[in-house]
Amino acid sequence: VQLVESGGGLVQPEGSLRLSCAASGFTFSRYAMSWYRQAPGKGRDLVAAITSAGDITNYAEAVKGRFTISRDNAKNMVYLQMNSLKPEDTAAYYCRVVYGIDYWGQGTQVTVSS
Repeated sequence: VQLVESGGGLVQPEGSLRLSCAASGFTFSRYAMSWYRQAPGKGRDLVAAITSAGDITNYAEAVKGRFTISRDNAKNMVYLQMNSLKPEDTAAYYCRVVYGIDYWGQGTQVTVSS
């Protein structure tokens, strides 16, 4: 199993970023996927999750209405569209799948600062 995140970077407050996670090594279309984030000195928290078919999503309260999780099962990709970014969204963002055990990507850094 391999998860590779990309799309992070430095963005100004109220800006947008789209994170991508490329998955391989398992039958992607059969598994729910999720995004987590970890700010310096803090634990890793759930940001958003999506069912295998992409028909049900859920979000942390802090990002509801600003972030959108989606997936493309034909491309084995999961995305996180982040709008109206705030400095408190600064964190390393990780893609996760539970395929017997937890698998995580290496993370992509998002920094929101003027």
